[in-house]
Amino acid sequence: MEDSDHDQRVARALHHPGAQPTGAPLTPPLVLTTAYVLPGDPAGDYQYARWANPTWTALDEALARLEDAPVVTFPSGMAAIAAVFYGLLKTGDRVLLPADGYYTTRILAERFLAPMGVAFDLVATAALDARSFDGYRLVLIETPSNPALDLADIRAVSARAKAAGSIVAVDNTMMTPLGQRPLDLGADLLVSADTKAVNGHSDVLFGHVASREATLLDAVRDWRRIAGSIPGPFEAWLVHRGIETLELRFARMCESALVLAQRLQGHRAVRSVVYPGLAGHPAHQLARRQMRGYGSIVGVTLAGKAAAEGFIGGCRFVRAATSFGGLHTSAERRARWGDQVPEGFVRLSVGCEPVGALWHDIEQALDAL
Repeated sequence: MEDSDHDQRVARALHHPGAQPTGAPLTPPLVLTTAYVLPGDPAGDYQYARWANPTWTALDEALARLEDAPVVTFPSGMAAIAAVFYGLLKTGDRVLLPADGYYTTRILAERFLAPMGVAFDLVATAALDARSFDGYRLVLIETPSNPALDLADIRAVSARAKAAGSIVAVDNTMMTPLGQRPLDLGADLLVSADTKAVNGHSDVLFGHVASREATLLDAVRDWRRIAGSIPGPFEAWLVHRGIETLELRFARMCESALVLAQRLQGHRAVRSVVYPGLAGHPAHQLARRQMRGYGSIVGVTLAGKAAAEGFIGGCRFVRAATSFGGLHTSAERRARWGDQVPEGFVRLSVGCEPVGALWHDIEQALDAL
């Protein structure tokens, strides 16, 4: 699908910082330093390594072109979420979190925010449309939800929450800047675990926060600088490498995921399939409006725990792993982590393998059940 704005964003990210002098490197240099030359009164962007690094800067600029917004990077997706919490919240504030989103976010709130006097409530993603946002300092949305793939209407939720005086943040990890545009839909901030598809090579932990609200992003940046929740230069360099192929990888992954979801629906061993790109998904029309493609994650429910484990173990081209968004297709039984899904629910993260070979492998594993 041709999209001139999308294409321009990708091209700008690939070709930053533009014209350079003869002999300049095409890839950003890996700057490994803890100190900079700083005579006289402190001045300039680079004064101390906890504050800034040229390799971070190169990545921040590339991500900012994809997000159409300034970006602050972090050493993991959870570090990005923590920076939003600690940078923006104070004792007496209330936060609304997804009951069915990434479980570590809820653990962070329970173990660390609550003892500080920050109250939190939970709401299912599909129930956000009916939820009142009165009294909340921050509303965090995760859409699609992980792992059940329910959707929230970002534009509608953002409008109502902001009318109630809430800051709206969206966890956009599953969809990346190329698959969903939360800031364009009214969100104040987005967080992303770039460990997943943005980097895409399953070899680095990383995250970022993006916002067009300078006051909010300044608070997040100050938290990073003061608390020291900073990314390493080598990790930033790796993620920069990853985003240069993001468009190609993500398009392949989403296209293959749709093919597999459609075929999985017809297999006798499969109880149900959830994927926003299927017409039977309860929020399919919202996905068509809100998302560019439908993502690379497919939820597959089999008969039970033994069937799920047998299926995963029977695949040659599907790795048993607890992450998603990588080059290699992976799968796991999510109930083992306590997610509120059936015992036989498998989160299938579709990678970049040829879809024909991948389906043949999945089909033979299902046939053996």
